[in-house]
Amino acid sequence: MSRSIFDLTGDVAVVLGGTGVLGGGMASALAAAGASVAVVGRSAERGQERVRQIEAAGGRALFVSADALDSASLTAARDEIASRLGSTTILISAAGGNRPDATLPPGSNFCRLSRDAWNGVFDLNLVGGALLPAQVFGETMVAQKKGSIINIASMAGMIPLSRVVAYSAAKAAVINFTKFLAREWATQGVRVNAISPGFFPAEQNMKLLYEEDGVTLIITTHFMDEAEQLCERLIVIDRGKIMAEGSPADLIKRYSSKEVLELRFGSENNESVADQLRDKCERLEVLPDRI
Repeated sequence: MSRSIFDLTGDVAVVLGGTGVLGGGMASALAAAGASVAVVGRSAERGQERVRQIEAAGGRALFVSADALDSASLTAARDEIASRLGSTTILISAAGGNRPDATLPPGSNFCRLSRDAWNGVFDLNLVGGALLPAQVFGETMVAQKKGSIINIASMAGMIPLSRVVAYSAAKAAVINFTKFLAREWATQGVRVNAISPGFFPAEQNMKLLYEEDGVTLIITTHFMDEAEQLCERLIVIDRGKIMAEGSPADLIKRYSSKEVLELRFGSENNESVADQLRDKCERLEVLPDRI
């Protein structure tokens, strides 16, 4: 993207959760656009590695250790960033995640869902992933009448796509909180928005998306009867390559709700499998089922 169109030179961007896959990618993109970037998280090893990648590409970045669930820790990080890079003008709140005991596997009993697990997921995604960062860094933005906050929500917060019930509910809360804060600070020069990513491979879901070999992606049509409610078109992408795409109605006509498709990327039959899929329908659409 041209810097003349999207130029962040002079901005200081804080990426909370910048040690993760999604947050780290955003940190690199912000640096490439000219912003000075603070990668904030708990893993010094991953944070420093992201900083090295940014600096190798010609950007400016530093790593600051902080706990998203600790206001004092976030305040100390904010002050350190201000002293080393300048006042924060951009905040990406990408901290979040799920835990196994807050997920309902097939056949499990919702009535037995652990309240501690539920509260833990809400704390991580809503309190640490939106509330506290907005309070700490937003205080500076409101005072300077300038800033942009982007909370990372999820498609699961808009529609219950899978069995991560606590995570979905927490991300729905993030979306609602974002709308409130956007209205609250609209007259203060601070913009507040949320991004709702779909499914993509990361540490926390690799075992759900891939078999043990790490290259076999499991895709099923279990939710195809609900696909029309989700969107007009879905695209299956693996490692940057578009494998298939199409309308829900087309796939519903061609596949039963229990049929499983295995795409063995990286194996010798990769192209033949892809060709078979293309032969079956002009535009193919699938949804992940094991998330």
